[in-house]
Amino acid sequence: MTDGAGTASWSRAEAFLRDRGAARMPHPGGTLLEHLGRVRGLLAEWGAEPWIQAAGLCHATYGTDGFDETLLPVTERAVLAELIGDRAEALVHLYASCDRGAVYPRLGGVQPVIFRDRFTGAEHTPDETDLCAFLEITAANELDVMAHNAELAARHGAPLHRLFIRSGGLLSRAAQDACERQLGRYASCDP
Repeated sequence: MTDGAGTASWSRAEAFLRDRGAARMPHPGGTLLEHLGRVRGLLAEWGAEPWIQAAGLCHATYGTDGFDETLLPVTERAVLAELIGDRAEALVHLYASCDRGAVYPRLGGVQPVIFRDRFTGAEHTPDETDLCAFLEITAANELDVMAHNAELAARHGAPLHRLFIRSGGLLSRAAQDACERQLGRYASCDP
């Protein structure tokens, strides 16, 4: 899936995710597999490049700071890289390894943004392309979760709205607009 554009490539990635149990894992809006497909769909709708869409489809493969289930151990990154390409896999790893408590407050502030790896504790500075791609996936992921879980939306809508407004220059215009449409109603809940 190095170009990530063909239907057969998406089918291969979806089959991999299904084989790893994503179709059996509950997630807001149904199953993890359904969520992953919707995230990829949002990214496509926003005009994201195929490698970013591939990463969006597989963003939870190694688990995330907010979703502990894993489909593949991080020690087996080569398996995912062969399926979706090195660049997309590196973005999946960046997304999965993000220590949200350390990184989110740094977004939209002073550049460059220093990332903390939740697996190792190491800090590094992703380049701007990777940072923007990370934020596109973050927005697509959070918007899908909020659309399918009113309780989470009520609890996290305001802080997510602040995060995406603060980080707006790193998001595509389409992602910014979607964040404002869906999360703008929580702005009045901001402290």
